[in-house]
Amino acid sequence: MTRVAIIPARGGSKRIPRKNIKTFCGKPMIAWSIAAAKVSGCFDKIIVSTDDLEIAETARHWGAETPFMRPAALSDDYTGTIPVIRHAVQWLQAHEGPVDYACCIYATAPFVAAEDLQRGWQLLNSTAQDYAFSVTSYAFPIQRAIHIT
Repeated sequence: MTRVAIIPARGGSKRIPRKNIKTFCGKPMIAWSIAAAKVSGCFDKIIVSTDDLEIAETARHWGAETPFMRPAALSDDYTGTIPVIRHAVQWLQAHEGPVDYACCIYATAPFVAAEDLQRGWQLLNSTAQDYAFSVTSYAFPIQRAIHIT
């Protein structure tokens, strides 16, 4: 395995309970991210990192793998995305082999398109960069913004 899509999907959402598997336009929210990853053809493996059995079952139904359950220490309200992705990559490397590229796709990103994933992979693959992420412009809140120089 060399390229893996990792979809973090914690079960304990406070603002919108069960948001990762709530129906959106006819299918669970997480199904949109899984479908985009599959259609893109960019990945050897698509996994969901979750602490929730229902999310894991839903993810498998829509074509992702759930090779492990995320530990409780990485499933609280304060754990960021980077430790979750790091855990997934380390687990895969220890149990299934090397991971050359990892792509985080959020479970609640129903508008992510396969073409965007392909374009991101092409851009990353054609440069000497180690990391890429998508951004967009918006007016607020400034706390979630970055400044490109």
